[in-house]
Amino acid sequence: MLPVIAIIAPGAMGSAVAKRLTTAGLTVLTNLDGRSPASRSRAHDAGMQDVPFSDIPLKANWVLSILPPSDAPAFAQKLYDAYTQSTVQRPLAFADCNAVSPETVKGIAQTFSGTNIKFIDAGIVGGPPKGDYDPVFYASASPEDASLLDEFVGLSKYGLKVSALRGEGAGIGDASALKMSYAGISKGFTGLCATMILAAHASSPATSQALLHELASSQPFVLQRIAGSIPTMLPKAYRWVGEMEEISQFVGSGEGQIHAGLARLYERVEKSLNAGEGDEAGEDVRVLKKFVEDAKKTIEKKQ
Repeated sequence: MLPVIAIIAPGAMGSAVAKRLTTAGLTVLTNLDGRSPASRSRAHDAGMQDVPFSDIPLKANWVLSILPPSDAPAFAQKLYDAYTQSTVQRPLAFADCNAVSPETVKGIAQTFSGTNIKFIDAGIVGGPPKGDYDPVFYASASPEDASLLDEFVGLSKYGLKVSALRGEGAGIGDASALKMSYAGISKGFTGLCATMILAAHASSPATSQALLHELASSQPFVLQRIAGSIPTMLPKAYRWVGEMEEISQFVGSGEGQIHAGLARLYERVEKSLNAGEGDEAGEDVRVLKKFVEDAKKTIEKKQ
């Protein structure tokens, strides 16, 4: 029989992953209680089926948790409560696919201790699947759950791109550690660039323009990265706050303050993005957008 997958929640990533699975013929469940019209529309377009939350542990073989990092522990507890209150506690597999630290994911795994819920630690590297593109689900599990890890890899036949972490020392926490390391570089770089653009502009618009032209002259690849990454970062900044905090926890005291500072940068961007016209805080997003516009024009002139 084909596996039944539950995905919480139908955000940009969750709904795109669901679309891959439903296209392959799988049933994908979700729960839309309290969700926005946009979430409901994404779920509908992805072919997801809205069911009462209490039905998730009764009907699903796999639960994929794809949420903002700060929501991951509470969702695991909610599922545990629904499972233990169910009259039939059938075997269930839970994959935490969130951008959380190894310490956080081990705590989430502990939530299901003593139950028939088996646990996979998964980290998604890349954006939502689209067209011929697929992100990679890096996955790890406890050594005694090697067969469960094989089953998760088996979901590849239904459209997921899964890469298992095996070998000496591999276990729960390692997929999340990989996700933290990768995101700490990629999203950390974007945050560092945004920080310095805002700092340069705060000195003077002339300083900002001089920075742009120097990057175009000496480090054009950095300017190209800025032009591509900052526009896509802006609507996601609110999600990246918690991710930077998880990365800071992963790195630890000292160097971990780098990403704690970037969490504050993304909070600043989120605040600016949500500011009304004429609000002083909205200036940050206007500065970043203007820098990107000028960068694109400069790059085009040099081509």
